[in-house]
Amino acid sequence: MEESGSRRELLFRFHGRPPLGASVSLALQHLVAMIVGCVTPPIIIAGAVGLSQADRVLLIQASLVMSAVSTLLQLYPLGPYFGSGLPVILGVSFAYLPSMQAIAAGGGGIAAIAGAMVVGGVVAILVGIFVRRIRLFFPPVITGTVVFTIGLSLYPTAINYMAGGTANTAEAVAAQGLPEAMIYGSWQNWLIAALTLAVVMVLNYKGRGICKLAFILIGMLAGYAAALCFGMVDFSGVGAADWFSLPRVLHFGIRFDPASCAALGLLFAINSIQAIGDFTATTVGGMDRQPTDRELQGGIIAYGVSNLATAFFGGLPTATFSQNVGIVTTNKVINRTVFTLTGGFLLLAGVSPKFAAMLTTIPQCVLGGATITVFSTIAMTGMKLIASQELTARNTTIVGLSAALGVGISQASTALSQFPDSVTMIFGKSPVVIATLMAVLLNLILPKEKP
Repeated sequence: MEESGSRRELLFRFHGRPPLGASVSLALQHLVAMIVGCVTPPIIIAGAVGLSQADRVLLIQASLVMSAVSTLLQLYPLGPYFGSGLPVILGVSFAYLPSMQAIAAGGGGIAAIAGAMVVGGVVAILVGIFVRRIRLFFPPVITGTVVFTIGLSLYPTAINYMAGGTANTAEAVAAQGLPEAMIYGSWQNWLIAALTLAVVMVLNYKGRGICKLAFILIGMLAGYAAALCFGMVDFSGVGAADWFSLPRVLHFGIRFDPASCAALGLLFAINSIQAIGDFTATTVGGMDRQPTDRELQGGIIAYGVSNLATAFFGGLPTATFSQNVGIVTTNKVINRTVFTLTGGFLLLAGVSPKFAAMLTTIPQCVLGGATITVFSTIAMTGMKLIASQELTARNTTIVGLSAALGVGISQASTALSQFPDSVTMIFGKSPVVIATLMAVLLNLILPKEKP
């Protein structure tokens, strides 16, 4: 009995072998918290690019597998400056979604996203090497503005998905032999989206235990069940999918488009700084200490290298997952075995095309009803970062003007019509780029208030 108790105590230490049962249950808790956030961006990008069913499955597969690999590289450092050695989970990030949608809209496809990821990975590695000097240029008011703008820019995506997806016009639905309930803007789409959102909200505020933790997943299951009743779920692609398959190297190709590389490269620099916040929250909340310079440097360098590898295996950009950091700060469980098991479960899900094919059957209205809460949380996280510093006239100018220019120019579709296409791609498609550049510039040139 005493030995069992001492082994259970190992859950609160990074090294050691805690009881298997407790480790598995805690690993599943982390998996449930991040799986929806990890697979939704690939599903959205696959739809934006117009991939075939087989390629959609491959994109989801690669993203899951490389999320697992990225997580394991952080848990098991290779040398003093590769890997943080901290209990963190990495997965496909919503932060890159607006820019990736812009690349898809410009016809670049997954190949251009992969090329931009290679450049972004190199940028992240450079940030990791010089992290102590660079982080001074990204105080909370800057990172908060960027995160806030990302959340705002994702709202139209959620609304379009709640309505059924802009590709599901009456003509397209008829041509594919799909039920009329799937037509964009139909009352059935809005009903299912509203049901999904209602379940998510109730569980988020009234749920307990696993219901509270997996509120988005359970909400999606409720919406999925309702969609089944309306005949809006197509399982034809699931039967044709294999049970086991590995991601394919350069299946989507790779292409270096300068505008795409500039847009994603800037986001990689921002996310590298943002990762410092997640690493710090993990060590302060779970280990009662600040992260060391080596941990920060190794973590960001590994983040860059893992995204380089992800580009060649056809996945989408990964980043640290804040919801899993929240679990660590709540339950104080930091044992590496728990996080290794989470990475193992992610890996198993990724090498099964059958599982990935099941994910592609989720109707877009269900995704919209569930993700609008995620996008609103992203925006409010940015607001919290902004509010962590005093809201002086200087700071409110930085935030307000940066967000106004970023969101305003991207929504005014013809505002940059007289500029070259490359300029429009970098500055006119995603609000994040302009908001970031303006925030950094204003932070440098606006005089600071005297104490």
